[in-house]
Amino acid sequence: MLTRNIFRAYDIRGIAHKPKSDQEPELTPESVELIGKGAGTYFIRNFGKNIAVAHDPRLSNPELSDAFIRGARSVGCDITLIGMVPTPMLYFAVCRFEFDGGAAITASHNPKQYSGVKLVGRNAHSICGDKLQDIFTMIENEDFEKPDAPDAPASGDPQGTLTELNIFPAYMEKLLAEITLSRPLKIVVDSGNGAAGPYVKMYFESLGCEVIELYSEPDGAFPNHSANPEEIENMQDLIASVREHKADIGIGFDGDGDRVGIIDEKGNHYSADLLLLILARDLLSRQPGAQIVFDVKVSQVLMDDIRKHGGIPVMEKTGHSFIESKMLEIGAPLGGEISGHMFFAENYYGFDDAFFAAGKLLQILAASGGTFSELFADVPKTSCTPEIKAPCPDDKKFAIVEQIAANFTSKYDCITIDGVRINFDDKSWGAVRCSNTSPNLTIRFEAPNNERLSEIVDIMHTELKKYPEIDLSWFSSQD
Repeated sequence: MLTRNIFRAYDIRGIAHKPKSDQEPELTPESVELIGKGAGTYFIRNFGKNIAVAHDPRLSNPELSDAFIRGARSVGCDITLIGMVPTPMLYFAVCRFEFDGGAAITASHNPKQYSGVKLVGRNAHSICGDKLQDIFTMIENEDFEKPDAPDAPASGDPQGTLTELNIFPAYMEKLLAEITLSRPLKIVVDSGNGAAGPYVKMYFESLGCEVIELYSEPDGAFPNHSANPEEIENMQDLIASVREHKADIGIGFDGDGDRVGIIDEKGNHYSADLLLLILARDLLSRQPGAQIVFDVKVSQVLMDDIRKHGGIPVMEKTGHSFIESKMLEIGAPLGGEISGHMFFAENYYGFDDAFFAAGKLLQILAASGGTFSELFADVPKTSCTPEIKAPCPDDKKFAIVEQIAANFTSKYDCITIDGVRINFDDKSWGAVRCSNTSPNLTIRFEAPNNERLSEIVDIMHTELKKYPEIDLSWFSSQD
C-alpha cells in the first residue's frame, strides 16, 4: 500500500526492508512500480520521455530500480540505465546528455533498511514539495499516461525502450577539467561501503593524490559503519587511518556519494558549514559580492565570514532541493548545508556533488602550501553542538514545531523559514525543525562559550519537555 507520508519535502523515502520493530515495509517492488508510473507520467507531461535512472548499493535497490523502470516504461518513458553510481553522476548525466529527467533509487545517509527515490527534471533541477504531492495524486487517481500504439501490449508491460550508459568517463573528464592540484597530496578516503567506492581511487589518483582506501567495496548492509560522514562516530576509522599514515586529509562519503565529510591532518572532524566557509572564501576571491546560500542550521561564524570577505549570505530551508532551487532563483554560484551537501554553479551545473566538493577542497589545500587545519587559523572558535536528532512521530512533529516556534517568537528574535531559529543574542542561537527524511526533530545550538551554550540548551530543553512525544535522551545524556 502506497502512503502519502513517504512523499516528503524533497524526495520519496521510507522503509524498504522490515526492521526489527515489525514495522511493515513502505517501499516494495509493487509500490515502487506505481511510483515509476506516476513519476514517468509527470516527466512526460512536463519535460519529456527520455529519463536516466541510477541506484545506490542498498540491498533492496536492484529490485526497486527494476520496479521503477518497469513502471516508467509502461507509461512510455525511454529509460537509460546508469547503474550503481553516486547520485551526482546521475545528475551529471541528466545535464551533460540533456535527458528530460532522472531518478536515483536511494535513501542517501539513512539507515540500511530505508530506500527512496530522488527525482530531477531537465538540468537536474529538483522535483520536490508540491510537485511530489502532484505525483502522489496521479498515482492515487491512476492518472497515468497511456502510450498511443496500435499494438500496445497488456497494461503494465514495457512500452518505452531500455538502454545502458557508462557515465563515469565523461564525468571524470569534466571534474579534471575544472580541478587541478598544484602539489601532490596523501589522502585517505572512506566510502562507507557506499556508491562512491568503485570510483574514488581512479578519480583522486588522476588528480595526483596518493590514495589510501577504506571500505570501497559497495555493500548495502553497511557492515563497517553507517554511511553518514556528518556524524563523528562514523569517522573513527578514517581519523585513525589519517593519523597512522600521516595523511594530509581524510575524506568521507555518504551512501549515495552526494555528501562529504572532512578530517584534517591532526584527526579533527569539521562540520560542513566550516567547509562551506573555506569554499566561500575561495569563490569570493574571484567573484566579490556573490551570494552564498546555506541552510538554517549553519554557524553564525559562516554568515559573518561571508560578509567579511565581501559576499552576501542567504539563508534558506534545509534540503538539497531547496538550496539548489534558491541558488537558481537568485543566480548564486555556491551553496551548502550542514549535512555535507555542497552545490557548485561556477563552471558547473548547480547541483550538489561530493566528488566536486572534495576536489575543490583539495585544490584549495594544495594551493595554500600549508596544512588543512591552518586554513582555519583566523576562524573564530565557538561552542556548538552537532546536529541533534530527537525522535518524534511523523504525524505529530510538524504541529509540535509550529507550537514551539510560536512560543519562542513571542519572546525572542526568530527566523521561521524552516522550523524556528532563535537568536538568543547576536552570537548565541538554537534551531529546531522537522526532519524531512525521517521521524525526527533536528536541533542545533551555538554560543561563544560553553557556559552560554549550556544556558541556551537549558532554555530549549525546558520548552521541548512540554511535548512528551519528543525523545529527549540527548539532553539527558548531557546532564
